[in-house]
Amino acid sequence: MRWILTAVLLLLAASPATAAEPGALTAAAIDALVVKHREATGLPGVAVVVTKGTEVVHAAGYGHSPDGRPITDRTPMAVASVSKSFTALAVVQLAEAGWVRLDAPVREFLPEFTMADPRSAGITVRQLLNQTSGMSDSTYAATSGPQAATLGEAVAMLKPATLAAAPGTAWSYHNPNYVVAARLVEVVSGKPFATYLRDHVFAPLRMNDSTTADTDRDLPPSARGHLMPLGFPLAVPEPTSFGNGSGGVLSTARDMAAWLIAQNYGGGAVVSPAGLAELRTPTPVSGSYALGWSLDTTASGSPVIEHAGDLFTSTAYQAVLPSSGYGIAVMANTGTVYGDASTLARTVIAAAEGQATPGEPSRTGLVVTDAVMLALAVFVVAFSARGVRRAVRSPVRRGPWRTGLSLAVLVAPLMLCLTAHHVVSYLYRGRDVGWTHLFYFYPVFMVLLCAMAIGGVTVALARLVFRERSTAPGQGLEISRTAA
Repeated sequence: MRWILTAVLLLLAASPATAAEPGALTAAAIDALVVKHREATGLPGVAVVVTKGTEVVHAAGYGHSPDGRPITDRTPMAVASVSKSFTALAVVQLAEAGWVRLDAPVREFLPEFTMADPRSAGITVRQLLNQTSGMSDSTYAATSGPQAATLGEAVAMLKPATLAAAPGTAWSYHNPNYVVAARLVEVVSGKPFATYLRDHVFAPLRMNDSTTADTDRDLPPSARGHLMPLGFPLAVPEPTSFGNGSGGVLSTARDMAAWLIAQNYGGGAVVSPAGLAELRTPTPVSGSYALGWSLDTTASGSPVIEHAGDLFTSTAYQAVLPSSGYGIAVMANTGTVYGDASTLARTVIAAAEGQATPGEPSRTGLVVTDAVMLALAVFVVAFSARGVRRAVRSPVRRGPWRTGLSLAVLVAPLMLCLTAHHVVSYLYRGRDVGWTHLFYFYPVFMVLLCAMAIGGVTVALARLVFRERSTAPGQGLEISRTAA
């Protein structure tokens, strides 16, 4: 069935869509959907664009950026991993020009790409783009480890890494695949990656406000985002990271309209219909993941070509519906844990297909959970202070087993706190997660966990210190064997 779906998608993508749309999606209808979503979630700001055929149905911004400025259709926002579609396109352009062969080893065009694992010499360009290179978060900590400043540095940092699987035998979503691909574009073209995208993608499509950034420090205020503890937007900086090639593109609703139209009309001015088909062709190993795009179906069963993007403080989503000619892109300035871009986009897609839109997401449950955890954190602080006072006033002398058990219970929250990122990594199917990133995923929970860890250690130290003082000669402290 996957190959039948792929064939249908390629045929539809190669020529303008002519199918009648079941829903009458208008600018006013899109506005209403966005307003409802923002009212239900408190989403601070979002940019939305919908195209159909060669026309822009609607491109607009709503709300405000973290610096308080209104978001418009020309406000640059982070598209996160949607950037992979741009990087893959750049590589396919080079392949069409005869400078790169997709099924040749990467090292043939990028000799600096070396790894500790000898199998890496066989990684092909295509395997980078469809995420079957064998590189994985499980063998290289791209997110939590040291961060590069340039694409060259990022590729050099891969030298001590190993592979989790032989190239071409397993699929694993791993951002360094696209970092290497972007560096390949730089070396083969002789241009910085940002310059190449400007000259060969953005300029031909008249995406005049689009660019690409290397690190979090390069993000303009409009491309930063928020967390939502207790349901209130809190502007926070993106964690230190390097994202060019895999997640560094900054774009606007107006510019993304041009990008979506090109995707629905044979590649427009940037790639041939054959190249566009190449970008949308997965392999049996990669499953539904092609080259910077994923193949799926909508809730109504129509084929959709899509890619989501997640930063810690913002999200993005793009979709092309070949059967109806619609294109949708959403950039939201809340973090990955809230999923606003994908949720809102799927609501718009349902409306475009004339389907009943899903109910508006509610943050009530999250707000209540945050409130409960914050109240628990306050209780933990008060209880810990009481424990310290009791240790000072009535030190207890226990046997070694009871003392050890008591201290173990008090120190357990610290151990959980220090290892929580490994638990989250396991829940996220092995994706690399750093300890500080947990404050972006679960800010109030981490406040509670840290309060428990600090409180437990403080009480444990107080018990040890004042127990020793109470048993030291000449201290004159009365030991109470019945104090808890």
